[in-house]
Amino acid sequence: MSPPRTKQIPVIVLAGFLGSGKTTLLNHLLHNRAGNRIGVIVNDFGSIEIDAMTVSGQVGSTVSLGNGCLCCAVDASELDAFLEMLTRPSARLDVIVIEASGLAEPQELVRMLLASDNPHIMYGGLVEVVDAAEFEATRRRHPEIDRHLAVADLVVLNKADRVGDEELARIRETVAATGTPGADGPAGGTAGAVICATYGRVDPELLFDPSLRPDGEDKARQLSFEDLLLAERAEGEGTGAGHEHHLHAAYESVSFTADVPMDPRRLMEFLDSRPQGLYRIKGFVDFGAGDRANRYAVHAVGRFLRFEPQPWARDEPCLTQLVLIGSGIDPEALHKELTDCRQTDAPTADAPDPDAPEPAAPSPEVAAPYAAQDTALERGMWGVLRYVRRPDDEE
Repeated sequence: MSPPRTKQIPVIVLAGFLGSGKTTLLNHLLHNRAGNRIGVIVNDFGSIEIDAMTVSGQVGSTVSLGNGCLCCAVDASELDAFLEMLTRPSARLDVIVIEASGLAEPQELVRMLLASDNPHIMYGGLVEVVDAAEFEATRRRHPEIDRHLAVADLVVLNKADRVGDEELARIRETVAATGTPGADGPAGGTAGAVICATYGRVDPELLFDPSLRPDGEDKARQLSFEDLLLAERAEGEGTGAGHEHHLHAAYESVSFTADVPMDPRRLMEFLDSRPQGLYRIKGFVDFGAGDRANRYAVHAVGRFLRFEPQPWARDEPCLTQLVLIGSGIDPEALHKELTDCRQTDAPTADAPDPDAPEPAAPSPEVAAPYAAQDTALERGMWGVLRYVRRPDDEE
């Protein structure tokens, strides 16, 4: 099975009702982009595109979809056209963010992305921004917010500094309760993670990986907005200003490494029942005899899950290496659950003696357990392969 032939750029949907702080959060990501080049699609409702004008001065790749609600489009052709433009190799983008209209149905935006024929994109999650101070009033005006929260992969309780600790805890509990397991989301399964923030300040590593490509390799490039902020921040250090770069949205990260192959059936059971608050999973999995030619890159965000087989490099150690990111998770319990997903009943053999005689074929009674084990492993891999994008899908 061949690996993906093109780089896939994560596309993040940023949603929330009017006044929740979506644009503030987006601007914060642009200020703290972790070395990434971010493309932005702004979907405004109405003839005066205030949000688009706010953002357009900060990034060269910003696209405004004009008036009208994107999710009400007859088909996804317009969105696909913009995604095609932003995913051209010449754009050299690492992440794309769609800031949805405050009146948009985020679930429809997600469906449009998942139905897109563009092989260059990968679903990066639905982030719903909520004004904690106006949460109850928003629910009265817009009862549909519960439906939005139920399908969100990550909920950001913004303006958390405007409510007391007890009230914030109550709101957080209410929000978490709306994300019922098995809700109609990209893949079904777990409730989304919930984090608190002020002024939209969330760590960008919660949403996307830091760029592995240093900006310094560009001999000549357009000065980014982040570059301009560096001097401003340096000046503000001694005056109490320049606080924008402090990140207050807490989350936990779990690293897991195993030199024993993972059991595909056990790993899929873990992924299908991953706990509330576990937002992202990334890394590589070794399934041993399940597929000795490939390691499997895993990308999970909220309910979405994707495996991509990639050939092992020559002399590369066969390891499983995963990073799990979330809020309110139990790192020790997650590490133990992953440890329990390792293959523990795989037969092992000593190195063969070149001078030893050829062994006789095993009797059916002896061979039967190994044949059953191979069958179980094969069936376990079927569960993994359901989440592999086939080469013909990329066409």
